[in-house]
Amino acid sequence: MDTLIPSLSQLIEFSVAPVFLLTGVAGFLSVMSGRLGRISDRVRVSERRIQTLADPELVERSKQEIIVLWSRVRAANWAIGFCVAAGLMICLVIGALFAGSLLVIDLKIPIILLFVLAMLFLICALVLFLVEVRMATRGIDIVRTIHKPTKNRRGPIPPL
Repeated sequence: MDTLIPSLSQLIEFSVAPVFLLTGVAGFLSVMSGRLGRISDRVRVSERRIQTLADPELVERSKQEIIVLWSRVRAANWAIGFCVAAGLMICLVIGALFAGSLLVIDLKIPIILLFVLAMLFLICALVLFLVEVRMATRGIDIVRTIHKPTKNRRGPIPPL
């Protein structure tokens, strides 16, 4: 019994880092789910609005916006999928740590592989998040009606 306590406390120490990582993944998953909800709402609004537009130029702009929004939905869905997969791999790492210790089995290789796989899934999710954010930034140009002012380097200096 005395030898079980130090090994159990050491096992808990080893599992704390993946638990913190799992918390970070859950936070990222929450952000992505929120973004997906907002994109979906925007798609619904744009699809309803397009029915009321009479100007062909505005209709075309709205169609382009909807296409970009659906691309963002796909990117966000994939990011969420990779994020969930990373979370599952981290959970398996934690489970394998405890199972290996309780069953006295050497699970170092599976644990390492699961952890590397979790990191690869997380990298994919982060890259897709970046892609979705870039699409959102580019999509602003489609719906913008006031153009960005150009800098006039040789104009008069404004008064103080």
